Amino acid sequence: MTAFGLRAAVGSDSRFLTDMVVEAANWNPSASRQRVSVLADPDYTRYVTGWQRPSDAGVVAVDSDGVPVGACWFRLFPTNAPGHGFVAVGVPELILGVSPIWRAQGAGRALLREVVSIARTAGHARLTLSVERGNHAADLYRSEGFVTVATPVSRDTMVKNLR
Repeated sequence: MTAFGLRAAVGSDSRFLTDMVVEAANWNPSASRQRVSVLADPDYTRYVTGWQRPSDAGVVAVDSDGVPVGACWFRLFPTNAPGHGFVAVGVPELILGVSPIWRAQGAGRALLREVVSIARTAGHARLTLSVERGNHAADLYRSEGFVTVATPVSRDTMVKNLR
């Protein structure tokens, strides 16, 4: 496994987090969407617009040179502008993205575990996410204690209890 480190996501990471939203949206190489198409969709941009709000938190994985290679973060959404995995007001939704050459090397799991820890420390009782069916990341989420609570058209909403 290649070495990587983790650091807190900060306001100046918004561009990289945007890159990771595009990576997360394009998990399936045979159904890849152009960056401009992903970023024209408010269902994706809501995960990064205005980063870093007071309730936003996350981590960035960096290689041995300090170059970002992945990120996982969470946000709170209102009922009138929910994310893909919205379950309730006050339940943060996470998003995870890892650069393709860094996938399957442990970065995603390390990022996910750290964000779960941050959410728990912040006093959140649950953490939610949405994953498209067929995405292998669902196996990671299940192995880390997320369970499917809803199955909209082509996605699953998963929740992890933090208490």
